[in-house]
Amino acid sequence: MYPLIRLAKEYLLQRKAPALSILGTHVSHHRCWPQDIDIFMEMNNGRILTILDLGRTTLAYRVGMLRALRQNGWGLTMAGVSVRYRKRIRPFVKFRTVSKAVGWDHRFLYLDQSIWIGDDCAVQALYRSAVTDKNGIVPPQKIADAMGHQGVSPPLPAWVQAWIDADATRPWPPVDDGSTQG
Repeated sequence: MYPLIRLAKEYLLQRKAPALSILGTHVSHHRCWPQDIDIFMEMNNGRILTILDLGRTTLAYRVGMLRALRQNGWGLTMAGVSVRYRKRIRPFVKFRTVSKAVGWDHRFLYLDQSIWIGDDCAVQALYRSAVTDKNGIVPPQKIADAMGHQGVSPPLPAWVQAWIDADATRPWPPVDDGSTQG
């Protein structure tokens, strides 16, 4: 189940937070609750992705993207993610999420998110996001303009560009060799 109480808490906490620039960093604080854990007594990897979703949603609010989406009738979707899990998040542990856009190309926005326990990075994710309308993907520069951002994307970091290039070699749709059929 989606953590609606956590979402409401984030909106209440951030409703008066200062606006961020399109490339600003949003930080939120959380705790691993019993409903977040799996059979290995650590935060479930699916819950981690949901916590990151909360960070992206609040980031979108603070940078003015949610307003631009509503005003233009656009939708927001995730188009890809690469995640590194490096440290277990145990029950009742406090942690923080850090969310920021790193730039965009002609089709997608790229977001860097991480979860930190003290000074240790537990999880880091690179997301590819798209804004859509009835005609398909909205060019990210048009979105940036609608948000009041003046200028173009900064150059994408080399590691982000390498991920984009590597992902472009992945076959789509995936090859179905029939091994998944009964």
